Amino acid sequence: MGDTKAPRPLSERFRIGRRRERDRLRDGEDEPAGSNLDDLVVITGFSGAGKSTAMKLFEDAGYFCVDNLPAEMIRSLAELFTHPGSKVERAAVVSDVRAGAYFDSLVEVIDGLDDLGIPHRVLFLEADAQDLLTRYKETRRRHPLSPQGNVVDAVEQERELLRPLKERADCVIDTTGLSPNMLRRKIAAELLEQASPGRLAVTFSSFGHKHGPPRDADLAFDVRFLPNPHYEPELRPLTGLDPRIVEYVSRDGLLEAFYARLIPLLEFVLPQYVAEGKAHLSIAIGCTGGRHRSVAISERLADHFRERQDYVVEVVHRDIDKVARA
Repeated sequence: MGDTKAPRPLSERFRIGRRRERDRLRDGEDEPAGSNLDDLVVITGFSGAGKSTAMKLFEDAGYFCVDNLPAEMIRSLAELFTHPGSKVERAAVVSDVRAGAYFDSLVEVIDGLDDLGIPHRVLFLEADAQDLLTRYKETRRRHPLSPQGNVVDAVEQERELLRPLKERADCVIDTTGLSPNMLRRKIAAELLEQASPGRLAVTFSSFGHKHGPPRDADLAFDVRFLPNPHYEPELRPLTGLDPRIVEYVSRDGLLEAFYARLIPLLEFVLPQYVAEGKAHLSIAIGCTGGRHRSVAISERLADHFRERQDYVVEVVHRDIDKVARA
């Protein structure tokens, strides 16, 4: 579960492309048009295996991204990016069986990028058939190879179509059992680590225990010991984003005492995760309903760690829009 084929952070084709550029420069030729494009990532694999999640990660990392691109257009797009005047240095494209007959030439196009000397990598995402079937049932989407809904046969048909691409992949990730956040962290560790060494992406997320625990938290803290604004009728409709909630929760000094212990703890452990090579850390803060105390604390922690240059900080409030009941 979640296994990866021995990854090569920079593919052999990537190195060949850069070497050809150096050779042309040494021989006195003009600088090739592709000198600005340092990385082209081709994302492919099984339908439902997480390609959209992967593309979003590259987009967040500053890549120019295009989804559902027919194979032949990958070559045209790459040539456009290597044209003099292009400002695109990093790009990621998703190409899969949704392209229909246009998908058949993807292997040829990828091999052709070598001849163009374009540095590129291929990311291939897969999952076991049962996991893919479960995902399609949950989303109620139709498989692109089976508009009538026979997902099992479509997955097997897709497996045969994808076999040559998997053999050419620089990184193969099995997404079976991986949540979107887990997949993002794995891809970041395999393919984006060199782009941002030492920078840890930290997500502070608030949640309500009565709505269930977080599924992908690395660290979780229960703050239900703090004063609960829910029992104050005038405060109940508000959220932890309102200063009146913060004032209420901190009225007896427990909140500041909590920060005085939690913030030093996080300041100690976060660099340890960086040293371990972790790319993303999810820290969950939970109260009863996920609208008041956990929201206020998540925002406060995010504000504190945004001041540090070592981290990329994000805040997610899972249950803030859940209706407060009397």
